[in-house]
Amino acid sequence: VQLVESGGGLVQAGGSLRITCLASGSVWNINSMGWYRQAPGKEREVVATMPNGGNTNYADSVKGRFTIARDRAKNTVDLQMDSLKPEDTAVYYCNAGVTVTTIENGDRTLEVWGQGTLVTVSS
Repeated sequence: VQLVESGGGLVQAGGSLRITCLASGSVWNINSMGWYRQAPGKEREVVATMPNGGNTNYADSVKGRFTIARDRAKNTVDLQMDSLKPEDTAVYYCNAGVTVTTIENGDRTLEVWGQGTLVTVSS
């Protein structure tokens, strides 16, 4: 599975931005998708996750402002970001959990990451 993000850019505080992740390859093995972000000097943190058939989860800091949506027909997962704040500035990474089956280990989940897209929110 390969992931490619797009849609990042510069936006003013209070504005909106949508970023998109396109998955390709063995997409039928994907068991979850989500978005993470990493701000300068900080560790990568979860933004929103969407497991197959499970509940969508959001970080407390983005609840009510961000919405994750997956289109399985297009193999995409979007992150709609509204009411953006300067503290939302970060590189946003798409993540997929991919089931890998081997004789030795049975089913395991492999984490796959995109290259990231920069979102900058100016005050």
